[in-house]
Amino acid sequence: MNKRIVLRIAALVMLVAGGALVSAQVQLPSSPPRQFGASVTPAFEGWFDNPDGTHSFLIGYYSRNTEAELDIPIGPDNHFEPTADMGQPTHFLTRRRFGMFVVTMPKEFGRNDKISWTLRSAGATTTIPFFMHTDYNLTPMRSSEESPNGKYNEPPRLRFAEGGPALVGPAVMLRTATASSTATVGVPMALNLLVDDDALYSSGGNGPMGGQRPPVSATISKYRGPGAVKVADQRVAFTAVSGGKPLEPYSGKAATTVTFGEAGDYVLHITINDYSGLGGGGSGCCWTNALMKVTVKGTGATTGQ
Repeated sequence: MNKRIVLRIAALVMLVAGGALVSAQVQLPSSPPRQFGASVTPAFEGWFDNPDGTHSFLIGYYSRNTEAELDIPIGPDNHFEPTADMGQPTHFLTRRRFGMFVVTMPKEFGRNDKISWTLRSAGATTTIPFFMHTDYNLTPMRSSEESPNGKYNEPPRLRFAEGGPALVGPAVMLRTATASSTATVGVPMALNLLVDDDALYSSGGNGPMGGQRPPVSATISKYRGPGAVKVADQRVAFTAVSGGKPLEPYSGKAATTVTFGEAGDYVLHITINDYSGLGGGGSGCCWTNALMKVTVKGTGATTGQ
């Protein structure tokens, strides 16, 4: 295990022990993964400064559920301090989910200031604080380690249509989601993904890439919304337009459909990983997130209002 990952695990343990508020009934070490009925814990991936002087926290979570997905509405069971809704998910997938969204604080936010995220599920309440600790400083738009060809890995570029705007990096916020669409209950909505990547990779410690991996992979999921969301392909297959080997610049495209079970307003979350794999191989770079707002109408006389 490389030094960076060890430091992050140690820091998370310190946060839980010293700064986090964990319910007395369920302590983290005694909460093993289960198929369903397990808790969800916020995860602090790190923080970074923005060119305009603001500061962003990259945040994910760990669900101990291996099969069940949970919906936890904004409120007492899912809130930030000091502002309850900071664009966090209300739908939680299984297992570890790296860097799903960012919370950006103003320039005036100082080294001693903190925000926190509280999640309550399966009888456990966990509050994790986020602050600008030196050990958690990230460079999410450029890997800190050099690739074998002397260059530095960068996140994939995602478009939803030819010639459309490119989305790059994990720093996605609900209030600035740029993609939107409409759909009808029960009618599959087409979703196209066009991706360009440098075909470099990160491992968090300059180690070689382990195993055979595709140049890019996609995870599409419900982030917020009133009903069930079904993605036709659990593993979206990309077709190479160019490239296809490590260190060989890659372009690819994929198509799938998403079906919504109820009328209402939804948000889809799309993550594009490169050769580095989940969580950027422990490097804090380089993957790309996107949020798509979808307005779903009912069939016939149903309007979803």
